[in-house]
Amino acid sequence: MIEQDTIRLLRECDAGVKMGVSSIDEVLEYVSSPKLKQCLTECRAEHEKLQEEIQGQLARFQDEGKEPNPIAKGMSWMKTNMKLAVNESDQTIADLITDGCGMGVKSLNQYLNAYKAADEFSKDIAKKLIRQEEKLAEKMRPFL
Repeated sequence: MIEQDTIRLLRECDAGVKMGVSSIDEVLEYVSSPKLKQCLTECRAEHEKLQEEIQGQLARFQDEGKEPNPIAKGMSWMKTNMKLAVNESDQTIADLITDGCGMGVKSLNQYLNAYKAADEFSKDIAKKLIRQEEKLAEKMRPFL
C-alpha cells in the first residue's frame, strides 16, 4: 500500500509540474514586464528542478511518470489563447497564472489526502510543489 500510494502521488506531482511548466511556456512570449518575465522564468526553473527530483524518485520504482490530463491541458490552452486574444496584457497573464496555481494547489492537496500511505519523502515533494505554486500566485498579485 505504501509503495502504491507513493507512486500514485509522485505521478500526480509529475503531471502537475509538467502542467505548470507548460502553462508558463504558453504565456512567456506575451509578457512585456521584465519583472514578470523574470518571476515566471525563475518559477519555471524551480519547477524543472523539482521535476528532476520527481523523475528520480519514479525511476526508483521503474515508473515513467504521468503526462497531464490531455483534456485539462487542452482546456488550459484554449482559455489562455482566448483570453490573450482579447487582452494581451501582463494583467491577463498574471490572472491566468494565478488561476492555474490555485487549481494546482487544490489538486495536489486532494492527492495528498487521497494517498495518505505515501512515503514521507514523496509527501514532502508534493508539499514543496504546493509551496512553489502558492509563492508564484503571491508574486502575481502586483500584476493583477
